[in-house]
Amino acid sequence: MSWSDALQPDQARQVSALLDRATEFDGKAPVSEQGRHAIAGRGQARHFVIVDGSAVTGYAQLQAGSGEHPDMAELVVDPARRRQGIGTTLAAAVFDEGRPGTTVWAHGNVDAAKAFAQSLGLVVARELLQLRRPLDVPRLPEIVVPEGIVVRTYGGSEDDSEILRVNNAAFSWHPEQGGWTQAEIDERTAEEWFDPAGLFLAFADTDPDTLLGFHWTKVHPPEGDEPELGEVYVVGIDPAAQGRGLGRVLTLAGMHYLCDRGLGTVLLYVEGDNAAALNTYEKLGFGRFHIDVAYARNI
Repeated sequence: MSWSDALQPDQARQVSALLDRATEFDGKAPVSEQGRHAIAGRGQARHFVIVDGSAVTGYAQLQAGSGEHPDMAELVVDPARRRQGIGTTLAAAVFDEGRPGTTVWAHGNVDAAKAFAQSLGLVVARELLQLRRPLDVPRLPEIVVPEGIVVRTYGGSEDDSEILRVNNAAFSWHPEQGGWTQAEIDERTAEEWFDPAGLFLAFADTDPDTLLGFHWTKVHPPEGDEPELGEVYVVGIDPAAQGRGLGRVLTLAGMHYLCDRGLGTVLLYVEGDNAAALNTYEKLGFGRFHIDVAYARNI
């Protein structure tokens, strides 16, 4: 067993099948969208696979952090092979390979994940909350666009440079969302879920070339017992344009779009310590649905 920079095609198929089994068993995907892309060879990550005979029984992925941001890992054990030390082996491999401060995500932070973290002496390093809101009741507030502001939808690749500029300025502090390049834009606009009518851009009417903020929506297809869901995927506001109410306007524009598509529920993710964002979303009727927790060694 060793780390590799890419999975062989057969390995990638087996790991994807393992993720599917774990998702069905736990009711929550053990690996993020970014992690899934890396398994398919779309994105940089390191991979650690445990094989018993010809079957993949455990998998860990390590994403390198940038600057002060820690390395991040996700791991999964075949539901039929749990409590056999595979998870401990994966965690040891992650912490041995990663830089000091490496975190391991527990998506949903179910009781088994809490017990596993406790058994290894890990502590909570970060919390990511998923909030949800019905799109029918309570009724969505009306969109009131401030005077001098124009909101339009994505016009194509000519908008990409400004989206990247605002995204990277707004999320310079964020370990996943910051530091985007054109590759991140291209990857997402090529996804089946992408709809240019669901990407909203705000400009000053006197300067239609300088983006002030954007809201990128997403639609998740039905999965198991979960119906089709809308998502407030990314809301980014240029720091120079903060305090003008654009976050609320753009968020509502996207929510109305999702509602008009006939979706019943919208979700979003927000950092657990982002009090300002939590306050904004709670005022819009969002409530806490579940939590993802990143664990780290207690050093």
